Amino acid sequence: MENDPVADRLSAVYPELPPGERAIVRVLLDDYPFAALGSLRALAERAGVSPPTASRLFDRLGYAGFADFQAAVRDGARDRSRLLEFVTGAPGTGAPDASSPAASSPGGDGAGAPEPSGLRRAAEDLRAGLDGTLASVTDPLLEASAALLAGADTVWALGGPLSELAAEYLIRQLASLRPGAHRVPGSAQARARTLLDLGGGDVVVAYDFRRYSPDTARFVEAARARGARLLLVTDAWESPLSAAAQVLIRLPREAAGPIAPLAHEIAVTELLLVATAARLAPAARLADLEALTQSL
Repeated sequence: MENDPVADRLSAVYPELPPGERAIVRVLLDDYPFAALGSLRALAERAGVSPPTASRLFDRLGYAGFADFQAAVRDGARDRSRLLEFVTGAPGTGAPDASSPAASSPGGDGAGAPEPSGLRRAAEDLRAGLDGTLASVTDPLLEASAALLAGADTVWALGGPLSELAAEYLIRQLASLRPGAHRVPGSAQARARTLLDLGGGDVVVAYDFRRYSPDTARFVEAARARGARLLLVTDAWESPLSAAAQVLIRLPREAAGPIAPLAHEIAVTELLLVATAARLAPAARLADLEALTQSL
């Protein structure tokens, strides 16, 4: 939905909206444009709000009702992922079209690849997004996160189909700094066994980005019901779990690149680990780990 005016408008107004209308926007952006093409009642049910609440959103946006909004979506939306737009030469991406010399060249290292200007632009966008992401993780957020990660009885981390890589990285490094750091297992049975022993001294770290993971939500809600605390890393549009978080780290909108903001998630995770290490003074544990590694 890159450069789609309707999606851009929804993203821009999101921070100003009341909770019910935010829920509608999350559903729309999570499954754009398809979520906008059904009935108003179906959209409201997906968001867990009433049809009048949904109607107020479209009135606020200046549309003459839901049908007018749907017409704008059909006019402006393109059923393409950011990655697809980048590699197929959508305007502004810098990737070559079918008639460009780079696309038609029969050989050479650059055949079929984006032109250097496009690669430079992608690198600049990544750098700018990363700068914004790091700036958004303020010292108070880091201190609050480190307090949770250092003081928990046990830390459990999980993520969605891609963000699970950030969760895995967090646990691999955190286990070197302190005991009791684990990935949430994948199967329902193993997750149920994990939940049996969770309590108020434990912390769940969830990475939850559009499309927000129902599996993540179910585990987090069950863990919260048993008293566990939540550190949530999410995007500018905020996971539905945001209200349940003791600490909420929200990556800015600029964190979205042509593929996915995994680099930003890892960078934030690095900051969390550094802040946590400063609280734990883990030198003896790390030395012991190194000695054990050398002996195996």
